[in-house]
Amino acid sequence: MKDVGYGLVIPVLVGLLVVAFPAIFRPALDAAFPPPNMITGAAGSSLAVLTTILTHGFALILVFAIPVVLGLVWNKWAGGAAGFLMGTLYYVAFAGYTITSNMLTFAQIDPASAFAYSKNLYADPSFIGDYIVGGVLIGYIAGALCNGSSGFKRMLGAGLTAALTVGILTFVFNYTVSFGAWMTQNDPLYALFTTMLPLIILGIIAPIISKVMTWYGLQPVRH
Repeated sequence: MKDVGYGLVIPVLVGLLVVAFPAIFRPALDAAFPPPNMITGAAGSSLAVLTTILTHGFALILVFAIPVVLGLVWNKWAGGAAGFLMGTLYYVAFAGYTITSNMLTFAQIDPASAFAYSKNLYADPSFIGDYIVGGVLIGYIAGALCNGSSGFKRMLGAGLTAALTVGILTFVFNYTVSFGAWMTQNDPLYALFTTMLPLIILGIIAPIISKVMTWYGLQPVRH
């Protein structure tokens, strides 16, 4: 029964929770805190940032948590490799989401140039920097700074340092080379807040998970 709980029940519940954020929570949050409307020009709610943090921010935490945890409990190479895989998958998924979203939005504003405003899969180097390079760096840095230690303070320091480093790089990429850099430049403090908060949360939660894994001997064997 213990194996059923850990191997079946808990993974299914986590999967349902992950799906619930974009499918259930996001529409509810958009209704409670309307985002800015690019079509009508409505400003939207000042609390719309909660929607961003609890949807895209939550997804980013899940994606980057795996390389950070593997870096802390295993080594920097495992963290970096996991970051490359997770970052690449998230890059493709997020680019597809953004292209579709932009095409639907701009088709109502300027149908003739809707496609020109939607090219984020290949025209935006910030995606590669944010998610692929960022994923590699966050796992590698966490593993390199922890260097096999199971001390919680060192794990916490390594996880936070990796998360803050990638967060700052992400903000810089979004401010300079991003296809939508004008959005970050329009309100840098807001952009910095929405970028850094999920990563700071990740930098605290991942070391806690890693430390608990060491208590139960769940870390990979080191050779």
